Amino acid sequence: MLVNADLHIHSKYSMATSPKMDLSTLATESRKKGIQLVATGDCLHPKWLAEIKNLKEENGVFRLDGAYFVLTTEIEDINQVHHLLIVPSISKAEELYEFMKPKSNSIDSDGRPNVRLNGVDIAQAAHDAGALTGPAHAFTPWTAMYAYHNSLKGCYGDMAEHIYFIELGLSADTSYADRIAELHCLTFLTNSDAHSPYVNKLAREFNRFEMEGINFDELKMAIIREKGRKPVLNVGIPPEEGKYNESACIRCYKHYTLRESIIKSWTCSCGGTIKKGVKDRVNELASSDKPKHPPHRPPYLHLIPLSEIIAMAVGIGVNTKGVQGIWNKLIERYGTEVSVLVDADIKNSGVDERVINAIIALRCGKVKMHPGGGGQYGRIELLDKAADTERRSNCEPQKSLFDF
Repeated sequence: MLVNADLHIHSKYSMATSPKMDLSTLATESRKKGIQLVATGDCLHPKWLAEIKNLKEENGVFRLDGAYFVLTTEIEDINQVHHLLIVPSISKAEELYEFMKPKSNSIDSDGRPNVRLNGVDIAQAAHDAGALTGPAHAFTPWTAMYAYHNSLKGCYGDMAEHIYFIELGLSADTSYADRIAELHCLTFLTNSDAHSPYVNKLAREFNRFEMEGINFDELKMAIIREKGRKPVLNVGIPPEEGKYNESACIRCYKHYTLRESIIKSWTCSCGGTIKKGVKDRVNELASSDKPKHPPHRPPYLHLIPLSEIIAMAVGIGVNTKGVQGIWNKLIERYGTEVSVLVDADIKNSGVDERVINAIIALRCGKVKMHPGGGGQYGRIELLDKAADTERRSNCEPQKSLFDF
């Protein structure tokens, strides 16, 4: 069976998250997005874990209103590197909590705790608990493995052989990561890292796995790629839309080339700090000019959240009632956001013609990207109206998710 999974989110108990990040809302919104398996996030937080315990557990996953949850947490190590852990059971989450509590001042107050452990220690603890771990948003310039280390071994030491996945993050995709030779053996995860259940955050990136059921063991085999279980598709926003794609000032957001940044000693003309972008960091680490995809690497499908497309088409804010109304109408008609974006014939959907044209343009790739940087998200621009006729006549239908 094919399972769509978003394996990295945060609960209402993490800093800077929406109070609506509760289990019931997450279950409802995941179904609308077309996600069957969603992370709990923050599973070491005692109050959140107590809420999770109220759900029915089935072989390492927890079911609520037709959605399945798997225990996950994100941990910041002593070097500010973030790690994603996928945990097999409540008891193992409790074991990890007891191990890390003496080494953390925030484990009871923040769903994403800081711990006085390095990557080797965290990988060893995860391995001992039967959990999977790997670098979260591995290229992000502030809190990523490649922000502070030049290799997996530099972060995880001898435990690197037990690292089976790397999370790409919003500013990178397969074409970036597969330029780095040491990553060819790993599974790439594309997750939302959502801090709110808004429709442009939850499952803005997700994975599709071939599994024989929805449980922890099946997910583990899919990530490790054992017994025919495997990832068959990564889905995510174009990397240019990520807020750290190019090197840019964190104050005024002016973009710089790597050479310009070095000449200016990483200080913008406005006095702000120039933060190195993912594109430039990949160029530093790359072992090849072009990606070399290993045979096991699945396709990568670029999708933009439907609410962002609607907002762009009609010229209003993404979290407005107008956008939500159109989004709801499309979901009610076609079932899930994925169906609207990829599979459905939307020409007679009854919504604003500008929205229909925008979705068709995105399916055809007939858009212009303005890359993000310095903490500011990138921007997507539709082709002007003069190009609309040509776009319609030359567009080849985007592959359905069922084609992968």
